[in-house]
Amino acid sequence: MREFPKVWLLLLGFCAAGGVVLALCVTASLRLPEYVDRELNAGERAEVIGRNSPLIDYIWLSPSADFPRQEAVTKLTIHHMAGDLSLEQVGEVFSQRDRRSSANYGIDSQGQVGLYVEESNRAWTSSSSENDSQAVTIEVANDEIGGDWHVSDQAYETLLELCTDICRRNHIEELRFTGDETGNLTLHSMFSSETECPGPYLKSRMGELAAEVNWRLMES
Repeated sequence: MREFPKVWLLLLGFCAAGGVVLALCVTASLRLPEYVDRELNAGERAEVIGRNSPLIDYIWLSPSADFPRQEAVTKLTIHHMAGDLSLEQVGEVFSQRDRRSSANYGIDSQGQVGLYVEESNRAWTSSSSENDSQAVTIEVANDEIGGDWHVSDQAYETLLELCTDICRRNHIEELRFTGDETGNLTLHSMFSSETECPGPYLKSRMGELAAEVNWRLMES
C-alpha cells in the first residue's frame, strides 16, 4: 500500500512535464509571425516581396527560424539541394517542424526563386548558428545527382542575380571568397565535416561568382 503514493507522485510528475512541454509549444507557436507556414494572399505576397528580393517567384515561410535575426546581414552562404527539387517541394520540406531546417532562399533548375525565411530572420541552414546569424542562405537545385553535383545554367545565372541583389540591399560592398569561413561568401561544408555541400561544381565557381557579383555592384 505504501507504494501507491509513489506511483501517484510519479504520474503527477509526468503530467506536469507534459504540461510544460505543451505550454512551450503553444508559446513558440504564438511567437511565430503571422505569415509563417500558410499560403499568402496577393497583398501579403507583395508586402513580403517588398521586404526581400524582387526576384521572388514563390513563397512558403518556414517556422524553422529565429524571429528576428540578432545580427546584421554581412554574408552569403551557398548550399545545394542534393536533388532537382521544385520550389514547392523545398517549401514542403522546410514546413516540417521536426526537421528543424530551412534556408532564406531556394533556386530551382529553371532559375526561379523561392523565399522560405525572410532576410530579417535567421534560417537554420549551415550547421553554424554564428554563421547563419550573419548570412543569407541560398539552396540551389542540382540538375546532376552525384558526381560534381552540377547546377543548370539558368540556376547559376539566377544565383548571380540574387547574390547581387542581396548585397546591394544589405549594403555589402564587396563579396570575398577566401576558401574558408573568414570570407563573407561561405559554403555549408566550411561548418560541417559531414557534408560536401554545395558540391564540387558550385565550389569551383565561387571565386568567379564573387568577382562577377562585385563587377555588377560597381556597375550599378
